[in-house]
Amino acid sequence: MTSALVPLPIVVPLFAAAIAVVLGRFRIAQRVVAIGALTANVGISIGLLVQADDHGVVTMDAGAWAAPLGITYVVDRLSAIMLVTSSAMLLVVLIYAIGQQGVEERHVGFNPIYLVLAAGVSASFITGDMFNLFVAFEMMLAASYVLLTMGGRSDQIRSGMTYVVISLAASALFITALALLYAATGTVNMADLAERIPQLGTGVRTGFSLLLILVFGIKAGLFPLFFWLPDSYPTAPGPVTAIFAGLLTKVGVYAIIRTQTLLFPPEAQQGTTLLIIGGLTMAVGVLGALAQDDLKRLLSFHIVGQIGYMIFGLGLFTVAGVSAVVFYIVQTILVKTNLFLVAGLIDRHTGTSRISQVGGIVRSAPVIAIFFAVPALSLAGLPPSSGFAGKFALIDAGVAVDQWWIVTVALVVSLLTLFSMTKIWAGVFWGEPESADPNDMPPEVRAEGRTNGGPPLMVIATAVTVALSIVYVVFAGPVYDLAERAGTDLMNPSVYIDAVLGVDR
Repeated sequence: MTSALVPLPIVVPLFAAAIAVVLGRFRIAQRVVAIGALTANVGISIGLLVQADDHGVVTMDAGAWAAPLGITYVVDRLSAIMLVTSSAMLLVVLIYAIGQQGVEERHVGFNPIYLVLAAGVSASFITGDMFNLFVAFEMMLAASYVLLTMGGRSDQIRSGMTYVVISLAASALFITALALLYAATGTVNMADLAERIPQLGTGVRTGFSLLLILVFGIKAGLFPLFFWLPDSYPTAPGPVTAIFAGLLTKVGVYAIIRTQTLLFPPEAQQGTTLLIIGGLTMAVGVLGALAQDDLKRLLSFHIVGQIGYMIFGLGLFTVAGVSAVVFYIVQTILVKTNLFLVAGLIDRHTGTSRISQVGGIVRSAPVIAIFFAVPALSLAGLPPSSGFAGKFALIDAGVAVDQWWIVTVALVVSLLTLFSMTKIWAGVFWGEPESADPNDMPPEVRAEGRTNGGPPLMVIATAVTVALSIVYVVFAGPVYDLAERAGTDLMNPSVYIDAVLGVDR
């Protein structure tokens, strides 16, 4: 099925970014354009999800050049789910950024660059071409580097340089992988690659599979390639950290899921390798979190740990495992975005994000405590949270194929995550802070005092993410059914291939 809606999640934010540049001197108009574009993207994404779920894979050939010669955009259930989730989070975080009156207010380029980032995220999910996936990653890299360093502090610049150097190294590996793939198969269209790669020798297929895991593993923050993440994210402005934590690493996970399930036949899939990487990523992430005193850095290590759960589910290469990953990745995007928005409220309310210097927030700003409790329970996987539903699905899938060792690792990591969340709850919300110099607080914090949860838009945006997390668990049954349909499609690549290349090829 073809649809003119398919390229709009890319076109709309790019067009809006150009308008936002022109309106740079009119900040209210610029904000209206940015919010309007991202709101439109939410509606478009929902429409694409309905089409993909009701009628199957939706495609659009750019310039009417049919695949594999032309550029094809493809929306199946997985990419539609990711589009809806990412566009909703991008909108909520933009509203939060406007309410913060920080980096968005001080930098005229924030909204245009943010919209370019939104376009790059959407392009990553709907492209049916490996080279265009590379282009989408570069769009995200360029935009994210600017956002990461907005503010100009020395620690931001230093961390930003680490981020961009690692990302450029990953990009160099990616373009090398594309050159080798094209040399071996004569194509970079994903559906066409899915038919040609099985014709290659066993060693060549295995080599390509491992190379793509390496490339996208850097983007996703897998062990041992995650070292850049805890250093880069905490130094960024609060809204930027929230959207990076919620989305950017998940784009890398999406790319691993897409390429490993679509391009490689079962005998070339690296199930055991992915399970080992997933287990190590879970363990290192949670152990790193336990050693931190800075809230944002602690939560950054938890990003790594949660990525491990996703790789664990994929490594099973079963419908149940992949379906659980689809369900869990959406839940994690909601929860991680929520937690970093709460971290921003705590930072603004107290003037610091150091756990040892914060305390008593449950008394001074109980609304922040409520906002933290819901995602914290979900991250730890306690019932009846959405995290419990996701982790239960993953563990059930692991038990079904007798992968007891990775199931044990997942359960232990979940207990340690609960301990980590308890540490934050006891220290930040109930504990007594160490004496801190009030002059270290930002001027706006000293001016507004410590009697509320924060500016209204920041509180509303955070409340929306909390509400979405609750809605997600309330409708966990229908959502998991959708995830299961997406997982079934992923484990049956012919659905995607036939939609792109045609059944009569």
